[in-house]
Amino acid sequence: MNQGLSIELDDKNIIVMKLLHYFITEKNYNPIILQGAENEIWLENMDAEYEIIRIVSNYIHNNEQFDFDIFKTKRIVKKIKKKTFTFNINTLSIFLDLGENVSMESTKNLDCIKVSDEKDLTKSSIIKMNYPDLSKKLKYSEEGIQLFMKITNDINKHNKTDAEKVDEVFKMKYPLITYILIAMNVIIYFCSLVFGSYDHVLDQFCIFAPLIRSGQYYRLITGAFLHANILHLGFNCYALYVIGTQLESYLGRVKYIIIYLFSALTGALFSMLFGGDSASIGASGAIFGLMGSIVYFGYHYRVFLGNVVKSQIIPLILVNLLIGFMSSGIDNAAHIGGLIGGMLITMALGVKYKSTNFEKMNGWILTCIFLIFSIYMAFIYAA
Repeated sequence: MNQGLSIELDDKNIIVMKLLHYFITEKNYNPIILQGAENEIWLENMDAEYEIIRIVSNYIHNNEQFDFDIFKTKRIVKKIKKKTFTFNINTLSIFLDLGENVSMESTKNLDCIKVSDEKDLTKSSIIKMNYPDLSKKLKYSEEGIQLFMKITNDINKHNKTDAEKVDEVFKMKYPLITYILIAMNVIIYFCSLVFGSYDHVLDQFCIFAPLIRSGQYYRLITGAFLHANILHLGFNCYALYVIGTQLESYLGRVKYIIIYLFSALTGALFSMLFGGDSASIGASGAIFGLMGSIVYFGYHYRVFLGNVVKSQIIPLILVNLLIGFMSSGIDNAAHIGGLIGGMLITMALGVKYKSTNFEKMNGWILTCIFLIFSIYMAFIYAA
């Protein structure tokens, strides 16, 4: 005779399952795998008010154990900060089995709540303020194995969808625009040499503040496609290849070309502002804009790129800026203008699956303010 499958779940396990279902499927938290963290579940969402949620089910029976738990939590959070390139992380610890004699206290960036049953969740001021819909989401018609299967299936579906989104963003696409930009730089340089018109091309299309102010506005963009020598060309094309192929794949071709051209524009405006009557050429302002853009993108996907941004991209930016300040003949103003412009226009365009409409709106406001300010300073203040 076939017997029906049944499952017995105690109240604590049911609360854990329901909390996992809520935070993962409703609030887009993701589990963190930690070695040595027994009887506790860590969830992260770097865009939430509480970036870390801990669900602690092991029994803590005195203040010494509680203090050690706080110490251990802060130590782990510190490691997560370094890994994710995050300066401040708010953590919420939910204790499911806390002794009556334990004096529970919250500390800076670490809040704690005690939950013995589901009613405690609805009474918590922290839950009411940050997760007001939680009490409704904990109500299920299923029980036992049906509840377990529903929660498991929903979490698996959510995780699968998230994984597909990440794969879509990070899957390498053919960097057509990057190759076109590199080809344009190379063709313009060598054609001007072959046809003996190099000096003429520089005179007609370089960034030169007096002529731009007189109406030759096209120089703000054309100067980014000219180079002084083969070394200058090779360095910029290599940097464009390394950074551009990645960023174009992450953001898409349309956003990428907008960022490149806008960074070239803001770099040229800063060059006008600080360069006086000196001519300027080169794609480095636009390339610095791409570096600013990838820093902004990496911040949003810092779970995946935090270490890369911190250990490679930011040091690369700082080293190149330092070289620019210490060396003559380098238009560091264009680098700074392009860097800021690239970061702001990326904020305005948004990062797929991460940026909110509010964040993009703020990005457009800041971008417009920065552009208007740069134009005023370059064309009126420095004239």
